[in-house]
Amino acid sequence: MPSSQSPAIEDYLKTVYAHTEWQPEPITPSVLAGRLGVAPSSVTEMVKKMAAQGLVSHVPYGAVRLTDAGTLRALAVVRRHRLIETWLVDEMGYRWDEVHDEAEILEHAISDRLLEAIDSRLGRPSRDPHGDAIPAADGTLVNEPFLRLDAAPAGYSGRIIRISDRNAAVLRRLDEIGVGPGAEITVTDVSDSGLHVGIADNRHALGADVAADVWVTA
Repeated sequence: MPSSQSPAIEDYLKTVYAHTEWQPEPITPSVLAGRLGVAPSSVTEMVKKMAAQGLVSHVPYGAVRLTDAGTLRALAVVRRHRLIETWLVDEMGYRWDEVHDEAEILEHAISDRLLEAIDSRLGRPSRDPHGDAIPAADGTLVNEPFLRLDAAPAGYSGRIIRISDRNAAVLRRLDEIGVGPGAEITVTDVSDSGLHVGIADNRHALGADVAADVWVTA
């Protein structure tokens, strides 16, 4: 999988990809600026640069979409990030709420040789500690049908696929009560403020904001 050879471009591509991985709406320049913490004018210039390289398609004031070439490069960065997160948890003693920022730095620094060694050492994992699928070296990635937990009705029963890593406090809270990828979960009742779930014979109340960070089997 090719590298963009530019940390800034890699960050943009990864952010555009991540926005649509778990929901269908394409990302807008204003949302992209907010996610990256940069000025809208900086996004405008970078999107123009990426469009000239054939990595994104974009019309003025419209959404930003990855081209096939942009998707392949985005997946290369995503692969690096998720393998590093997995390595930090499995081999280096990090907690799953501590790895995101470290991976953001290391994904631009390690060589392809070291990445391959990490992948081999870990046994070619298919998912990272948060349940996100790790793309294969050729860019293939397999996801199963899903829905967000805050959209699940009372009586739903299934398995947790993925938990967003955007909020470390939520990850710590869920870890305390045994909520993680692979856990079987049942929704017992739903209200405007959240829902009650059953996990391993225990019942827990989850606020709507927490449930919005959890994806389950459809």
